[in-house]
Amino acid sequence: MNRYKKLAVNSIIFAVGNFGSKLISLLLVPLYTYYLSTEQFGTVDLITTTITLLLPFFTMSVYEAVLRFVMDRNYDRRSVLSNALILTGIGLLIAFFIYPIFVRIFPFHDFMLYFYLFLFTKSVNNSLMQFIRAEGKVKLFASVGIISALIVLIGSLIFLVQWNMGTAGYLLSLISADLVSCAIMILFGKVYRHFSIRSLDLNLLREMLIYSMPLIPNALMWWIMAVSDRYFITYFVGIGANGLYAMANKIPNILNMVNSIFFQAWQMSAIEEAGSKEKDTFFTNVFHIFATTMFLCTSGLLVFLKLLMEIVIAPAFYQAWAYVPFLLLAVVFASFSGFLGTNYIAAKKTMGAFRTSVIGALVNVALNFMLIPTIGTNGASLSTMISFLVIWILRMIETSRFVTIQLNLWKMSAALAVLLIQIAVLYLSLPAEFMIEASLFFVLLFMNRRECFLLTGKVGGAMKRRVFKHGV
Repeated sequence: MNRYKKLAVNSIIFAVGNFGSKLISLLLVPLYTYYLSTEQFGTVDLITTTITLLLPFFTMSVYEAVLRFVMDRNYDRRSVLSNALILTGIGLLIAFFIYPIFVRIFPFHDFMLYFYLFLFTKSVNNSLMQFIRAEGKVKLFASVGIISALIVLIGSLIFLVQWNMGTAGYLLSLISADLVSCAIMILFGKVYRHFSIRSLDLNLLREMLIYSMPLIPNALMWWIMAVSDRYFITYFVGIGANGLYAMANKIPNILNMVNSIFFQAWQMSAIEEAGSKEKDTFFTNVFHIFATTMFLCTSGLLVFLKLLMEIVIAPAFYQAWAYVPFLLLAVVFASFSGFLGTNYIAAKKTMGAFRTSVIGALVNVALNFMLIPTIGTNGASLSTMISFLVIWILRMIETSRFVTIQLNLWKMSAALAVLLIQIAVLYLSLPAEFMIEASLFFVLLFMNRRECFLLTGKVGGAMKRRVFKHGV
């Protein structure tokens, strides 16, 4: 299977899994807005984002090394997974012993039990997910995503609707989903065959940590850019405003779904093509198609943004639409940065990812201090967008020593200009707003017609081959 076909096929498989799980997540948005107050939703958001921050520290980001080292056939996969899980267990034990500190500094001390349970399940789940993906079990990987989302749905109906447990109910549904996911991977993915305490290899562990440890501060920098806004908003504006901002992030999550579908497949292809002589051409072609997809999806979401917010969420959350446009652009720039970040992963030069992320994080924090007190919650959206733009530009320059991507700067600039005009139209609330937005979408579509033909051709061909080979 050639490189383009393999990327397309894997993307299709991941798309099926991600579409199902994200569709369920979207269906849950109205439920959350009706059964949780803005304050409760803000609390849940703080807990989940805090876990996102702490996870790399207590696991040493070793789950990131699982994918890279298992895909490298020079290493024993049993030792890789065993090292990762044993190190994760030690890290979680350390987290337990510093409970007295956590309970004093975190603003959700009433939910510390759920916090620890979620930290545990998420840590183990991350390593197992990376392992089965590295083994090429992409169908199982995609299936686990759908099943996990279904468990969240069922858990929400029981804990939120039936038992009215509020914040605790939301967290229990997430914990249950992780537990079921782990059980499926252990049993059906036969992960249990690849774990043994006797397989602990200290030399390999040292090599894995040299790879993964620079990703700890890198993850911290991405956390600062992506979610530290919640703390700034809570401090300067209030917990209710953070609830609105958290809800606003649900719409960009649709765009993130497109990015994650591609990224899961792309990360594998980038590692496999790291030593290829034709990687410059391959990376350039894939990036152009990917950028076109992200631009068109962003434009389409802007067309239907207000309608979507009016239909899907409760009236108390409707005003959150104003925070969405710049968050969408933030996802676009973050996805471009992530695309280039795979070059660091493939080359095992993870310090480069850290350097660029540090600069972006500093920009984000500085802008948060300046913009949120001045213009309110939307200052966080702008800060996030600008910081990811900075990282993308820096990585374009820095990763040129690994691979050269030829950008069509005129077309990229024109596409961004169209999106900015769409955003301006939304804020101006013009009489013919929907028609103007739709027209601008078709302008963008026409500008990128070549990439669209390439995309539909490659994905369509891959779809036909899979249907004829395996059946519908």
